Amino acid sequence: MPDPLHLPQLRSGLTGTRFTQLRHFATVDSTNTQLLSAAAAGAPEGLVYLADEQTAGRGRGGHAWHSAPGEGLYLSALVRPHLPLRDALLLSLATGLAAWQAVHETAALTLDLHWPNDLYLSEKKAGGILVETGVEPGHDPLLRYAVIGIGINLHQRSFPAELAATATSLTLASSRTPAGAVPLSRTALALALLRALDLELTRLEADASPAPLLARFAERSSWVRGKPVHVPEQGGYSGVTAGLDPHGFLLVETGAGGLRTVLSGGVRALAAEM
Repeated sequence: MPDPLHLPQLRSGLTGTRFTQLRHFATVDSTNTQLLSAAAAGAPEGLVYLADEQTAGRGRGGHAWHSAPGEGLYLSALVRPHLPLRDALLLSLATGLAAWQAVHETAALTLDLHWPNDLYLSEKKAGGILVETGVEPGHDPLLRYAVIGIGINLHQRSFPAELAATATSLTLASSRTPAGAVPLSRTALALALLRALDLELTRLEADASPAPLLARFAERSSWVRGKPVHVPEQGGYSGVTAGLDPHGFLLVETGAGGLRTVLSGGVRALAAEM
C-alpha cells in the first residue's frame, strides 16, 4: 500500500469535531452498506468507516463505483442531523462543499460540483457522494440518521476501458496544471474532508435558513444556473438550469417558459446552442 491511511494522525486531527470514532477496512463490500447496518442498530453519530478497497462500492441510483485498492479515498460517515426528511438533499450539497474545500486545500485543485452529488475536474468525474437515510415516521418525517458516503479518485493514473473517457483523479488533474503534480496523501485528504464536513453540518444546523449553503453551492457549480440540460424524469424534458429551490432541488426553465423542479439525479448536459 503506497499511501496507507494513518488512523492515529486522523484521530488527533479530528479532535473537537463530531467524527471521533474511526474504523478502517483493508477490503469491504461497501462502507455505506456496513455503516447503514451499524446505524440501524443504534451506532452513535460520528462513526466513520474508511476502506482501502471496496468490492461492491455503490453510487447514486445503484451505479457501481470503481474502488481501486489504495488509489482513492473511500469513506462513510454516520450523522444524526436535526433535519426534516424534506431537507435531506441539503446533506449532499453540504458534503459537496466539504469536498470542494478539502480538494482545494490538499491538492490545489478546484472541483466543479455537479448537482446533486458528483465531483468533477476538467469535465471528468473525480468523485461522488451517496447519502442514505433512516427516517422517523410521522406527519412531517424527521431524519433518524444519515450515512454520508464519499469516494474520491486520488492516485489513479488509468481507469477501466468503460470509464477511461469520463473519469479522472486528483493525480491526473494536478499533473496537467502549470505547477505540475503536487504530493497527495489519502490521510491528509480524509482529515481535511471530515473537518470541512463537520463545519458544514454545524453551519447547516445553526443557520435559520439553508440560503447561505445554497448560495455557496451555486458559486462552486457550473450546473446550477445557465446550463442547458435534459432531464429524464416525468416523461423527459429539456431546458436551462435556473438555480435551486429552498430544499436544494434543481430548477429548470423549459422552452415553454415554465419552471420545473428536478426531483432526482440523472440530469444530462446538452450542447450550449440548444
